[in-house]
Formats: sequence, C-alpha cells, structure tokens
Amino acid sequence: MLNLRSLDPLIDLAFEEDIGIGDITTEATVPSTQEGVGTLLAKSGGIVAGLPVAERVFAKLDEKLSFRALVTDGDAVKAGTPIAEVQGSAKTILIGERTALNFLQRLSGIATLTAQFVAAVADYDTKIVDTRKTAAGWRAVQKYAVRVGGGYNHRFGLYDGVLIKDNHIVAAGGIENAVQRAREVVPHTAKIEIEIETLDQVDEALEAGADILLLDNMPPATMKGIVQEVGDLAVTEASGGITLDKVKTVAATGVNLISVGALTHSAMPMDISLTLTLVTD
Repeated sequence: MLNLRSLDPLIDLAFEEDIGIGDITTEATVPSTQEGVGTLLAKSGGIVAGLPVAERVFAKLDEKLSFRALVTDGDAVKAGTPIAEVQGSAKTILIGERTALNFLQRLSGIATLTAQFVAAVADYDTKIVDTRKTAAGWRAVQKYAVRVGGGYNHRFGLYDGVLIKDNHIVAAGGIENAVQRAREVVPHTAKIEIEIETLDQVDEALEAGADILLLDNMPPATMKGIVQEVGDLAVTEASGGITLDKVKTVAATGVNLISVGALTHSAMPMDISLTLTLVTD
C-alpha cells in the first residue's frame, strides 16, 4: 500500500518549484470558467505505476476535479492506451499537468524495468529486490513502483535493517566483532546481513551467525560455489552491476535474492502525455 498523505510534502515541494507564485502562461491564456477533460495517454508500452499519486496531485490543486483511472497500477499497456482522465477546470488541469506526469512517467518507468528483470528470472526461485539508490524524497514512491513491477523491497533506510559492509567490518575489528555488536543493539527479530568480498569471509560470517550473505561483485561461478556451501544456513543475495543481460546467469547460481540499484536510479521514464479537450455547453 502507498500512504498518499505521507507524500503531500513531496507533492507540495513539486508545486513550489514548478508553479511558484502562479502559472503565468495558463493564467493569461485560459479563461477561469473554461471546463475541460485531460486524457493521460501512454505513448510507449510498459507497466503503469503512480495513478493514485497523479490523482492526489490534481486533488490537492482542486478537490472539484474528477479523476478517473482507466487502467490499474500494475497493468501492462501498449502504446496509444488511454490510462486516465481528469475533468474539471481546464486551467487547473494544465497547472497540474507537469507534476502529475513527472510522477507517472518515472514510476511507470521503474515498474516497467522491474517487470523486465522479474520476467528474466521467472524460471528460478530468485527474488528481484531494490536498493537505497533512490532520489531524495522519492524513496517511498520509487519502492512502491518496484512492488508494482513485481519486485520486492530491500530495507527502506539505515533504521530498519542491519547491513554490515566492508567499512563497518574494518571499524569493528572484524566480522565476528561486527555481528556481535549488532546483536547487542538490535531487536531479536532483526536480520543481520554481511557483505562478502572473499571466500574466507563466508565461513567467518556463518560462524558469527549472519542471517544473510551479500555476495558483492562476484563471478557467477564463485557465487554458485558459495550458494552450495551455504545451503540453508543463510540467505544469499547477489549484488553489484547486475544488468538485464546478466541477471539470468546470476539467478542460475541459486542465490535467493538479486538486488539491482538500476531499478530506481537508471530506469527510463515511460512516455506519457496529457491531451486537453475543451468542454462546451
């Protein structure tokens, strides 16, 4: 679920930077009494995500606007498919157009790319998960789009998951110390994940009681060997520059999770436009 009210500060910020003190073009050219219907059209194919956010954008500008989704988040659409309509003040529709499209285009792009990764590993018991590589302020909506595309969320922030990386290991004086210190401060329900860079660290992490092993930038053959060694002793996660043309090979190693930063930081926006039709008496 997406808490739309929690997104209000983000939407307000978008209004502040885009509308400022007012849309001088629309104010000058569109009569206040003019009604219209804005049709949101997918100009390229993909997975739609962000319709509730777009609806919230228009509602915050004018509660009298009527927003009607023609498809549902998660639907695969072809180019030329109308995905929503917004009806009411033509002036307000145009003022909110860019903000609504910015959300829709970027979230749909993330959902579309995620779906491609998920499809690529469909023959394997492997989950595609995201990372914290999100735009500032956009994390909740970007991770929502990953879920819409069929992926799963990694931790949301530094506050809800323990991921001990190389610098933490050095600072703690080794894997055993790092895991022990983490166990002393986190709830018993929390999982502890260790980033593994060498084969020697696998045994160290298992002996220390790590729940998840993050296999970072490893060749598939090495990962496969580690997965076989680990068995059911820990969850295995592959990470590091995994692209669409590589992800199937990585999944074939047997890892449980594949984390892909590109889902949120490199997805191309889906091409979506708004066409205004005037309503006449």
